[in-house]
Amino acid sequence: MGATRTPRGKWIEEGLRALVAGGPEAVRIEALAQALGVSKGGFYGYFRNRDALLTEMLDTWEYEVAEGVIEQVESGGGEARVRLKRLFDIVAAGTDGPVRGTTADIAIRDWARRDAAVAERLRRVDNRRMDYLRSLFSAFCPDEDEVEVRSLLAVSVRIGNHFNAADNGRRSRAEVMELISRRLLE
Repeated sequence: MGATRTPRGKWIEEGLRALVAGGPEAVRIEALAQALGVSKGGFYGYFRNRDALLTEMLDTWEYEVAEGVIEQVESGGGEARVRLKRLFDIVAAGTDGPVRGTTADIAIRDWARRDAAVAERLRRVDNRRMDYLRSLFSAFCPDEDEVEVRSLLAVSVRIGNHFNAADNGRRSRAEVMELISRRLLE
């Protein structure tokens, strides 16, 4: 009986963990194999080289944080406010994952500062996120300016919350985030 092969997705997830920990330079085949507890030979059964892995990491991230989240939200149905609430809950729950987590998002944003191709992907993802939010908010906000403000606030809070070290008075950060979600849905 042959050895069990490490799935392709595990290489991608471990690559994203390495990206979060040390940037794109930290995504090294040997280090990933060591972290996975396998030989690096299995890597080449899936990927031509490191650049192919980096591309698939970005492909996976792009799909999961945009279309994957939207599909998950839409699968539950409901009117726009219900879908927005579901979206906020999904995003809040996915803060630490290797693909959908905030830290992966931030690592890719940092990488995009130095790589035009990554910056273009990031722009595409952010535009998709904003377009989806606009479509939901416009279902109950007739004012285009209000739709734009709410959409930008929702995206900015998700990204900026990770960087904010301020205390929240008598409330926890989770309580404040819930308040923001409720206000955006009004």
